[in-house]
Amino acid sequence: MSKTRTEARDDSELSIGQILKERGVSRRDFLKFCSTVTAALALPPSFAPSVARALDEVKRPPLVWLEFQGCTGDSEALLRSANPTVAEIILDILSVDYHETIMASAGHQAEAALDKTITDYKGKYFAVIEGSIPMKDGGVYGCVGGKSHLERARQVCGGAAATIAIGTCASYGGIPAAAPNPTGAVGVKEAVPGATVINLPGCPCNADNLTATIVHYLVFNKIPALDGHGRPLFAYGKRIHDNCERRPHFDAGQYVEHWGDEGHRKGYCLYKMGCKGPATFHNCPTQRYNEKTAWPIGSGHPCVGCAEPQFWDVMSPMYRRLPNVPGFGIEHTADAIGLGLAAGAAGAFVVHGALSAMRKDKEPGEDAKED
Repeated sequence: MSKTRTEARDDSELSIGQILKERGVSRRDFLKFCSTVTAALALPPSFAPSVARALDEVKRPPLVWLEFQGCTGDSEALLRSANPTVAEIILDILSVDYHETIMASAGHQAEAALDKTITDYKGKYFAVIEGSIPMKDGGVYGCVGGKSHLERARQVCGGAAATIAIGTCASYGGIPAAAPNPTGAVGVKEAVPGATVINLPGCPCNADNLTATIVHYLVFNKIPALDGHGRPLFAYGKRIHDNCERRPHFDAGQYVEHWGDEGHRKGYCLYKMGCKGPATFHNCPTQRYNEKTAWPIGSGHPCVGCAEPQFWDVMSPMYRRLPNVPGFGIEHTADAIGLGLAAGAAGAFVVHGALSAMRKDKEPGEDAKED
């Protein structure tokens, strides 16, 4: 499915808009895609024409995708993406020169394609890293093509225009880094501290956020504004709790008490069943999965907090509610609302909303620099 740089040579000088037109993509569908990406970037609809103009002119960026200590869930999410479909992403918007899961070549041919891209397009290609990087014992616990994950990551990420750590494992180490972390697994930024890294955590990452991140870079020629954990604010700037469709039930003190009870059938709040939405920042409620039709809480399962650092350790047990969420006293609030004391909780969330709005005004990377 993937095209090598040699195969893409004939259209390497064409803009994305020109390639889409040649492939029979209508102007209407192109503008619809631009509107979708604009919404994913949390930009006003008025920005859609600017996105369209930029993509009409910009050339396809080369991209290499490396799989390290992970379950390949983010690749699977990419293969099932919509708006655009994976075929449009690979063939039209990006030039995916290396991706072990989907590329036709293997062995020395695959390694040659990777080496050619990172040499010929140094400073111009995107690197996408999936899975954590083992650091213990010199990185011997993960190797591809005779090179350790650590060695390959430093080689590839060090020469990229930007590196996208896709999924929680690549962002923070994820499940491989959970205690006792026998391989010394870490996220990309810790393994390659000098690289420009954008974290897109989640198990798996929503492919819409990947597309939006790359389009942002192509349109504005810079990485999007990041929070203190290196995540784009457009996708991770609000708590799941703030946009959850079950939030009115939380405010009303209506909770699921047991799986399958009447409250569960009526769509009541899942906080008491272990939902980590009050402590998790992600755009799952708005972007959703499966062509924007579903997401865990909408399907009756609590959020497990997978977009947060060390979630496997700090958010466990999965089906037990958090004893305390820093800053909001959420445990007390949940019980108090059940007794009719909703006013104090509402004030706390208004303050959080104001703080979130203030953070969005920062320049790209400002939060990361403060850390």
